[in-house]
Parts: sequence; C-alpha cells; structure tokens
Amino acid sequence: MSTSPVSQSDVHTPVGFNAIELAASLTVADLPSSLRWYRDVIGFAVDKEHERDGVLRAVALRAGQVRLLLTQDNGAKGEQRTKGEGFSLQFTTRDDIDALAAGVVARGGVLASDPADAFGARVFRVRDADGFLLVISSERTRS
Repeated sequence: MSTSPVSQSDVHTPVGFNAIELAASLTVADLPSSLRWYRDVIGFAVDKEHERDGVLRAVALRAGQVRLLLTQDNGAKGEQRTKGEGFSLQFTTRDDIDALAAGVVARGGVLASDPADAFGARVFRVRDADGFLLVISSERTRS
C-alpha cells in the first residue's frame, strides 16, 4: 500500500468544533489492580469512585488538569478481548522526565522505553497490565 503526500485540497478547516479538553476512559480487566497501578506506580490521584450495588465499577483519576476514567470490563465482549492495542495516551508535563521514570521503576513499574530525547522533548513510555501505552513527555523546546 503506498501513501501519497497530502495535497492542499485534502486539508480542511474544521467548522463548528472547538474542543477545550480531552478526557480518556479505559476499560480494564481488573479495576482494583489497575487503580493501584495508576495511583501508586504512575501517581494519579483518585478523584471519585463509582459504585453500583456495592461493587466498584469505575474510578475517576486526575493528574494535574488531566482526567482519566478506569472502568471495569463487564465481559460482554469476551473475557479475553484485546485492550490497549493500536493507540497511546500522551501526557505532557513540566516535571523532570528522568526523575518521573525513575520513580515509576522504583514503585514497581516497567518502562516500555527509557527516557530519551525525541522531537524536541524528553520522553519515556510505560505500558499498563491491559496493554495501554502511556507516553510521558516534557514540553517541547522551542527553536
């Protein structure tokens, strides 16, 4: 399959859409385990827990201005369905990337890639138990 460069006629200006925030929702196999990982290893804070019939069904997390919702997979699409494949979530921070990566490792996380310079930023990657890839990056330097 070949790809051709994008021509000027292919570039469209969006009309009527001006998003101001993006929050992600991830369906996970084991909500309590995922909650511990995102909270204790990565450093998210619990914003709110959502229970139904006394069972934890979802947890809203926050890291600075970023919100993330973890929801328990109900098995309706199969117990072993693939999750987290084909995309990544990128988090930009002013924090020290090398120190963040070292903290993740110290708290039991396994990096998918060590901190490195890429496209004017410092970045590392870490994958959760469901296969969701988190890309944690510094702000890009202006040249």
